[in-house]
Amino acid sequence: MDAAAARPQRDTVRRKGWGRLMLRVSILVLAFVAMVGFSVVLAKVTLTPSPASEDLVKSNLHPGRSLRQYAEDYTFLAACKQAGGNLVLGMPFGILLPILIPRRLRMLRMFLLTTAVIVLIELVQGAVVRGRAFDVDDVILNTAGALLAYVLVGRRLSHRYHVLAEDPEPAPRTKTATRTKPKPRTKTAPRTKATPRSKAEPRRTGRSASAWSRLRNGVRRRAARGRSRKR
Repeated sequence: MDAAAARPQRDTVRRKGWGRLMLRVSILVLAFVAMVGFSVVLAKVTLTPSPASEDLVKSNLHPGRSLRQYAEDYTFLAACKQAGGNLVLGMPFGILLPILIPRRLRMLRMFLLTTAVIVLIELVQGAVVRGRAFDVDDVILNTAGALLAYVLVGRRLSHRYHVLAEDPEPAPRTKTATRTKPKPRTKTAPRTKATPRSKAEPRRTGRSASAWSRLRNGVRRRAARGRSRKR
């Protein structure tokens, strides 16, 4: 009877386990495909030659120099477009990488991977691509965009995915533990109250009893001596 009753519960647990596995695989494949597509778009945006700006673009190794140039030489909309574009370009790293990398220290790993990829792209731009140059401010803006996207979206998505992947649903309990009834307490006989001692009755102790006997024996001896003298 117990095996027959537990069989439907086992089948339900198996179906749920297969469903969770298919969901994990689907999320992982979708994140991987999205990461590949983003890499292709990133390569087209950053590694496409620009011969028209070859004489205008120079390498920047000083943090903040390009940002100051955006604020001084560009209009407000152009500066927002340039800086915002670099921020948006790094956001997919903060959303997709936390799902693909292990759960432990995922924020630190995401930051290091994003920085390494962006630095590699900037080095390739400065060394190979015409009209492109290495800019440390682009690295800062791309990494900041990845961190912002991780804090807003990537942390929650990756947390749910890793919880789904690492914490399987516990199987239902088939037997419940029976509670033992406590034994009834036996009634004890009520304590009898001690009879109150009268105030006139002296309280006798071992020392007072011996003194009283000595006094009584002394009186008897004196009385016996007086009788013997009279005789």
